[in-house]
Amino acid sequence: MRAPERTLLPLSFVPAGKEVTIREITSGERWRHRLLEMGFNRGTTVRVISNHHGPLIVALYENRIALSRGVAHKILVQEE
Repeated sequence: MRAPERTLLPLSFVPAGKEVTIREITSGERWRHRLLEMGFNRGTTVRVISNHHGPLIVALYENRIALSRGVAHKILVQEE
């Protein structure tokens, strides 16, 4: 019996304190390339630090990165 597939959701929907795994980036080629350069690679785990008003702040490796809501909405993730 196969394990049930987990649903993908935009990073912008993840509450603060949660760790998720990046599964897909749905932005245009320019932003996709930029995000890959920053370390947002498929399979990478990120932790949401802040998801209130304003930019979304995530922990990626040893860095804290602020993303606009529009960009965060194009990063599809899966809960751990």
